[in-house]
Amino acid sequence: MRAAIRILSVALILCLLLGTLSGCKPANTDNTTASTNPVETVDYAGNLKLDMSTSTLKQEVTVKTYVDGDTVHFNVPGSVIPGGVLKARFLAINTPESTGKIEEYGKAASNFTKQTLMKAESIIVESDNGTWNADSTGSRYLVWVWYKTADMTDYRNLNIEILQNGLAIASNSGGNIYGDVALAALAQAKAQKLNIFSGQKDPDFYYGEAVELDLKELRTNTEAYNGTKVAFNGVVTTDSNNSVYVEAYDSETDMYYGMSVYYGFGLSGDGLQILTVGNEVRIVGTVQYYETGGTWQVSGLTYRAMKPDDPGNIQKLSDGHAPAYVLTDADTFNNGKVSIESEEGSKEYHYAALALSTSIEMKDLKVVSVYTTDNEESSSNGAMTLTCEVDGKTISVRTVVLRDSGGNLITAEAYQGKVIDVKGIVDYYDGTYQIKVFSANDITIHN
Repeated sequence: MRAAIRILSVALILCLLLGTLSGCKPANTDNTTASTNPVETVDYAGNLKLDMSTSTLKQEVTVKTYVDGDTVHFNVPGSVIPGGVLKARFLAINTPESTGKIEEYGKAASNFTKQTLMKAESIIVESDNGTWNADSTGSRYLVWVWYKTADMTDYRNLNIEILQNGLAIASNSGGNIYGDVALAALAQAKAQKLNIFSGQKDPDFYYGEAVELDLKELRTNTEAYNGTKVAFNGVVTTDSNNSVYVEAYDSETDMYYGMSVYYGFGLSGDGLQILTVGNEVRIVGTVQYYETGGTWQVSGLTYRAMKPDDPGNIQKLSDGHAPAYVLTDADTFNNGKVSIESEEGSKEYHYAALALSTSIEMKDLKVVSVYTTDNEESSSNGAMTLTCEVDGKTISVRTVVLRDSGGNLITAEAYQGKVIDVKGIVDYYDGTYQIKVFSANDITIHN
């Protein structure tokens, strides 16, 4: 009897197992097959056609300056825009920032726009209606950008192409002439999880605790970053007194921006090698006000050789560079003004304040007087301040302690009454902007 019960129990368990397994089978194998089929990708940028017969304004252009993913300056006839430059802000899109404060995928968007337009045989900008409309800054114009390469029959719309590649979000798209296409391209990029919608880290972005920015942003908003750890790229132009000067070019303003970087005594070996003059570097450090010098600097640099890719490290990016030594006239240095545009509007700066810590050159300076530091207890003992005149303007040139090729101290007599050309760094001391010179080779005396 017990044997029979055991046999029945085993049989019942087998039936239950078989029933469970059969219940796990797909009800419809066709549905499983359908879910693996890829969704068709629509080329919205190619399908949209440029109609030259519509009432919108259209103008063939060439590139003057690449700024970022959604901003380019184009050369146009003076009859289109006075001055012959149309500063274009792409309609319907907003790419991540690659200037100012750097954002994820900002460099990717900027590179995409640049590489695309560099291949173009023809570029046409189009307004959204019958006029060239300015953006909120009042100096840039909202346009659609069309391009065609040598092997293309029709123009492609770059605004839409950026969207469909997942390198921008929509910006006031709905009311524009191609707004529906823009939104469809954006929806497709989101569905396909492309670039900024991928959920993946941007390989060109540093994911550390430092705020990623450029030197223009740091120089124009320095106080806002006081005590903040920041990261920026630039070329090392000068090394003096445990500090280096780093500068970088900004294409939108056609200016160099710089910063003094104090490395102190905390770096050695590979870390110091990174800061070699001529290297393009990534600086990571903390912004602070240097009370003694009366200027801002970045300090607190670190380099961990065992972790060279640590986002908190300073890094060498390339080498073989040289200081810009921008040729500058005395009037611009003393009185020049520069307007910087942003989404908040335009702000005016003193030229020398923006050029602080960058390399410049000035010519034909007449040395009218020389002051020599006389303090044997100071490392500046023997350093000079040359008061110079040119074109009715006064320029102050401050030197470190200078020596000739034989190691002899160079004194005031070498320059007093002479006409000189100088190369140096824009410096600020006691309320005055001056040119600081670090080598006797950077002063040329006219015969």
